[in-house]
Amino acid sequence: MKALKTLNPYFWKHKIFLFWGVLFIIASNFFNIYKVQFVGKSVDELTKNGNLGFNQQVLIYVAIIVGCSLLTGFFTFMMRQTIIVASRRIEYELKNKIYRHYQDLSLTDYKLTTIGDLMNRLSEDVVAVRMYLGPGVMYVANLIVLVLITAIYMIKTDVSMTLWTLLPLPILSYAIYKVSSIINQKSKIMQKSQSAISTFVQDSFSGIRVVKFFAREKYIKKNYGAKVTDYQNKALDLAKTEAYFFTIILFVIGLLNVAIIWIGGEKYIAGELSIGKIADFFMYINTLIFPFSMVGWVTSVNQRAEASMQRINEFMDKKSEIINTNFDTYEIKGDIEFRNVSYVYPNTGIKALENVSFKVNTGESLAIMGKTGSGKSTIALLLCRLIDPTDGEILVDGKNLREHNLENYRNFIGYIPQESYLFSDSIENNIGFAIDNPTHEKVVEYAKIADVDKNIVEFKDKYNTMVGERGVMLSGGQKQRICIARALIKKPKIIIFDDSLSALDTETEQNILENIDGKIINATSIIITHRESSAQRADKIINLTEIANSTTA
Repeated sequence: MKALKTLNPYFWKHKIFLFWGVLFIIASNFFNIYKVQFVGKSVDELTKNGNLGFNQQVLIYVAIIVGCSLLTGFFTFMMRQTIIVASRRIEYELKNKIYRHYQDLSLTDYKLTTIGDLMNRLSEDVVAVRMYLGPGVMYVANLIVLVLITAIYMIKTDVSMTLWTLLPLPILSYAIYKVSSIINQKSKIMQKSQSAISTFVQDSFSGIRVVKFFAREKYIKKNYGAKVTDYQNKALDLAKTEAYFFTIILFVIGLLNVAIIWIGGEKYIAGELSIGKIADFFMYINTLIFPFSMVGWVTSVNQRAEASMQRINEFMDKKSEIINTNFDTYEIKGDIEFRNVSYVYPNTGIKALENVSFKVNTGESLAIMGKTGSGKSTIALLLCRLIDPTDGEILVDGKNLREHNLENYRNFIGYIPQESYLFSDSIENNIGFAIDNPTHEKVVEYAKIADVDKNIVEFKDKYNTMVGERGVMLSGGQKQRICIARALIKKPKIIIFDDSLSALDTETEQNILENIDGKIINATSIIITHRESSAQRADKIINLTEIANSTTA
């Protein structure tokens, strides 16, 4: 259970809740066991001299039993209100921590995994861990306390019967130990299968238009069915293994009852034990049945949590190569220089850039042209510092980009990606996404600069129109212009068009570039394009070959 050790700081943080939870466990089990002796006393009292009628002493015992039952219920409720609440708080903190870590991961890390797998770790895996933090801890602590208190009362009743009835427990523990390791391995296999389903579903829904264009619904359904069947088989295999726990526990409980009847009967015949005391033993053992029947389930929960926490830790242990070491706030002017920059993608080994050098002064525009695969988009990623160069250096305002405050620097960048991405939200919220508390007037102003306002006002809900997932309700050109408006509303000092004008006609393209020249003053523009019309307005042009050679603008 090494992976679960990383949760120890959370236990310490919520130690007050857990401390009170343990106290409530002790109180709940004390009153639960304390009342048992009065069941035996009631039996003995009723059978004394064959008197089965009204008995005042029995009524007192019954009142004590009812009172203890009420107190047991109250303290059980309080136990859940402390330990389970603590587990929910830890779940909340853990999800936030994982989500923040996802934000810090580099672009390279995201390329090495799938969205479905990331989602599964944040949802299903965290839920599995929470089950360990709450019910897993609660039932284990409850069982330990219950066994200790019950053993004390059983020994006070009869030592030899206690030893005989508790003797099978080490055998039960050994059986649990042997089966738990098998459950651990099968839990990991099942979680991987579940991640595969999440990834497949996310891909098929994201690409639903492609699926329908090619009429491949049956193919998708068939593949989905195969993955679900695989998951079902693994889940059933795990369930069968878990079922051994309950079978073993029920068998052991049966042996305990036989032992009580056999040994207790002999002691009763010998006059060493009363019927009430034998009844007490049955009550003690039956009180232990449910907690011990939960041992298998709790062990399964803990093994699943260990497998899930191991998967979570794999990501939490990843450190982004993009590290921010500067936290100062300052202005960015927009002077850019590449000095012998090369870049090799680590996941593929492809050399995208080699010894690229150019300089763009503040307020100038640079057009970058070249064939597909020549490294144009890589320059955009390097400028945004989503990746760092393998060799060479990038200077912004005469300072190495690695030494800039990354968050502060990106606040001065307006980036329009090659793939126009919109959130499943309104048009207004998509445009205003780049800044805090944007006014409607400001959103409209930059929609006009991006030459998209004339389309928006024709929609039924205008700026409140929901764009759908990834902007599916809009055309390619409309999505691109909304992305342009989103980038410009920041009033950036550096604007990067990553082949983001390709879906626009020449007239609209020219309108947008003229609006930018007139409205966005002293901004440095990097225009990555295949179209000569986009490059003609630039102050400088560079042309990259398929393997980028040393180039000076």
